[in-house]
Amino acid sequence: MAKKSEPPPKEEGLPGWFATFADMMTLLMAFFVLLLSISTIDPVKLQQMADSMGKSVGKDKKIDNAAMTLGAIKNKLDEMVEEMNPDPKTGEKPVEVKSTTKGVTLEVSSDISFGSGSANLKMGIVPTLDKLVPLINKSYNMVAIEGHTDNEPLPENENYPSNWELSGARAAAVVRKFIDLGVDPKRLEAVGYAQYIPRNVPTDVLIDDEVIKQYNATKELKDRNRRVAITFKATSIDQQEMRRAEQTALAEE
Repeated sequence: MAKKSEPPPKEEGLPGWFATFADMMTLLMAFFVLLLSISTIDPVKLQQMADSMGKSVGKDKKIDNAAMTLGAIKNKLDEMVEEMNPDPKTGEKPVEVKSTTKGVTLEVSSDISFGSGSANLKMGIVPTLDKLVPLINKSYNMVAIEGHTDNEPLPENENYPSNWELSGARAAAVVRKFIDLGVDPKRLEAVGYAQYIPRNVPTDVLIDDEVIKQYNATKELKDRNRRVAITFKATSIDQQEMRRAEQTALAEE
């Protein structure tokens, strides 16, 4: 009587293709970690994403006794700018909102802020500063006031020997006005950059004398460079919210 053929022995462990698949997944994860490490994360946009995620699942997390987040601040600033009328001469609005790795910034042009060579506030900037006070008082962020000028040397002036002193005095004038309007002085910083950070220079461009000259080549560019920037600075709390947003985004993928 013929013996029944025995089935071939089963291979133990995982199939051979699984090791190749695992190696590929590890390489992909390392690739995306590398991309994340070299990327520039905008805390404001990430905070806005976190806020929208919270609202989409019925959550609206309050931070530090209902303090406003950077994302909420940017939304309010955008609404404020939207309501402003453009300059009839240039067609541009006197203020502009930007978000960077530093935080969210409101740039105010010299048209409504200061006269040429002066650190005395124009009345045109006061309504804008007045609207910012509730946002400052409801937030937990430090607020940096930055003064900027064009590259024109100042005429002989005993008050401001150079654009350094002028830009610093303008920043300090805005700080003093905020304090008069009821802002806690401990929340404010004043710094002057003179002509050394022209407006709208890409972040990956190294600013040197040629770049400064290029971005001050016309009267219009000089006018844009004479400005005050009011920045709600990103804090460690914003960094925590960024990490939570990243974890939530990864969990939902």
